[in-house]
Amino acid sequence: MDPEALSAALLAVIVPLAEARRPGSSEGLAASDFPLDRPKNRDHGDWASNAALKLSKAVGANPREFASEIAAGLEAVDGVASVEVAGPGFINIRLDAAAAGALAKTIVDAGAAFGTNDSQRGNTINLEFVSANPTGPLHIGHTRWAALGDAIARLLLASGATLVREFYINDAGAQMERFGRSVLAAVLGEETPEDGYAGEYIQSLAARVRAAEFDGTPGGVLSAPRDAQLAFVTEAAYAMQLGEIQASLAQFNVHFDVWFSERTLHAHHDGAPSLVDEAVDRLREQGHVFDEDDAVWVRTTDFGDDKDRVIRRSNGEYTYFAADAAYYLNKGDRGFAHKIYLLGADHHGYVHRLKALAGAAGDDPEKDIEVLIGQLVSINGARLSKRAGNIIELDDLREWLGTDALRYSLARYPADSPLTLDPEILQKRTNDNPVFYVQYAHARTHNVARNAAASGVTRDEFAPELLTHETESALLGALQEFPRIVAFAAEVREPHRVSRYLEELAGLYHRWYDNCRVIPLGDEPVEAVHRTRLWLNDATGQVLRNGLDLVGVSAPERM
Repeated sequence: MDPEALSAALLAVIVPLAEARRPGSSEGLAASDFPLDRPKNRDHGDWASNAALKLSKAVGANPREFASEIAAGLEAVDGVASVEVAGPGFINIRLDAAAAGALAKTIVDAGAAFGTNDSQRGNTINLEFVSANPTGPLHIGHTRWAALGDAIARLLLASGATLVREFYINDAGAQMERFGRSVLAAVLGEETPEDGYAGEYIQSLAARVRAAEFDGTPGGVLSAPRDAQLAFVTEAAYAMQLGEIQASLAQFNVHFDVWFSERTLHAHHDGAPSLVDEAVDRLREQGHVFDEDDAVWVRTTDFGDDKDRVIRRSNGEYTYFAADAAYYLNKGDRGFAHKIYLLGADHHGYVHRLKALAGAAGDDPEKDIEVLIGQLVSINGARLSKRAGNIIELDDLREWLGTDALRYSLARYPADSPLTLDPEILQKRTNDNPVFYVQYAHARTHNVARNAAASGVTRDEFAPELLTHETESALLGALQEFPRIVAFAAEVREPHRVSRYLEELAGLYHRWYDNCRVIPLGDEPVEAVHRTRLWLNDATGQVLRNGLDLVGVSAPERM
C-alpha cells in the first residue's frame, strides 16, 4: 500500500465520521488534504497523520476523541496492521508486512517510470537558464546554473509539466561589438582594444577565423576592407564560440530545447515592426506606458518595482529592458503560461524588474513568473583558466573533477546558498564522497543481482509478507517516499532534496545488505525469502537509478 492509497483510505474513513458529527463538514475534502508523514522514530509506525487535529474544529469534536474514531475505522482497512493515537490527536499507522512489501514489485514493474507523477500536469513552462554571452567560455558560475537548471527541468518533466529548456543567446549590443573588435585585432596582429576581451581563447578564435574563407576573396580576411573584416570576423567568431558553449554543455550532460537569439527580437522582416517595436505598443495598450522627456517609459512601480523603467531613450535607442519585455511577451506568444528564470548572483535587481514587467504585460507577477537567483560557488584549489585568463572554466572543472561529481555536488545544495566545494573529497572513492556513496550503493544492487543469478536466485516468486526484518521495513518506508520527494522537489524547485534523499536511501540499503541475505549461505536451499529479497534489492537499485537521473548523474553498474 503506497501513501496515495493510504490517504484515499483515510479519506474514506473520515468522510462518514465527519458527516455524522456535522453534516456538510466533509464537503470538498480530498485525499490530498491528508498528507502522511514518516515518523522519525520507526517505533511509532510507518505513517503518521494529523487529520484529526486539522478537522476537529470543523466537525465540533475533541481532537483526540475524533482521532480514536478514525483509528478504529482505519484498523478495518486491508493492509493496515495497527493504528494508535498519540499526544493530542496524532494518528500513527503501521502496515502489515505484505502490504508494505508489495511496493518492491510495484517499483520493479514500473521501472524508470517509478517516481513520476502528475503534480505539475497542465503547467506549460519555459525554463531559461545559463544564458551566457557568446563572447567567451562558460565559467564556474554558469556551471552551477547549468547543473541546477537542468535538474529542475528533469524534476518538472517527471512531474508531468510541459516544459522547454531555453538558452537566451545575448548576441546583440555592445558586448558583441567589443568581442568582434577583440578577435579582429588578434587576426590582424594588433593590440587588444582597451575595452576588449583578452585571453588565449581570443587568439585561438582568431587563428580559426584567419583560416576561414571570406567571400572567396584571395587572401581571405586580411585582404578585405576594414568594415567587411569586422562584420565577417564578428559573425565567424560568434558562431565558433557559441559552438564551444554548446559542446561544453553537452559534455556536461546539459541539453537545451531552444537556443533563442536576442537578435531575433530586433530583426525587421519585409519592413514589418520588430518584436521590440511591437512590445512597446503592446505594453502601451495595457495602459502602463507613458512618454516623458522625449523618452518612452513603463510604469513598473505599479507592480512593486523601485522605479519606472525607460524602454526607449530620447535618442530613439531601445534599452536592455525593451529586449527583456519583447522576450517575455514572445514566451507567452509561444504558449508558455509560466516562465522561470534562473539568474546569477549579480542579477538580484532583475527580480522586481521582471515581475513588474509581467504585471505590465497583463500577467500575474505572483503566478506567471519566477525568478530564481543562484548564489556564488567556489572550489578550493581551482586555478584560473589558462585560455580565458580571469575565470575558472566549466571544461577545466569537468576534466578535473568529472561530470558526475560536479553535477551531484552542485545539485546537493539549495541554489540560494553560497557554496564552496572540496575537490579532495569529490575525488575520493570512499563514503566521505556523497556521489560515490550513492553510486556505490547502486553498483552494489547490480552486483547482488549478478551473484544471485549465478546462485540460482531468481524473481519467479514474490512473498512480500516475508520482508519482516527491521532493516527491510526501514528500506521499504524510504522507497515509498520517492514519488512524494520528486513531486515536492519539483514544486519548490529544489533538486537538493532528491540528492539528500538518495544518500539516506543508500545508507538504509547498505544496512539492509549487512543484515539480510539474498543468496543462501553454503548449502542452504534457495527459499521464497531469498527470491523476495531479490525483488527488494532490484527495487532499490531502480529508485537509486531514477533519482540519479533526475540530477543528471550516471548510475554505474560496476565500481
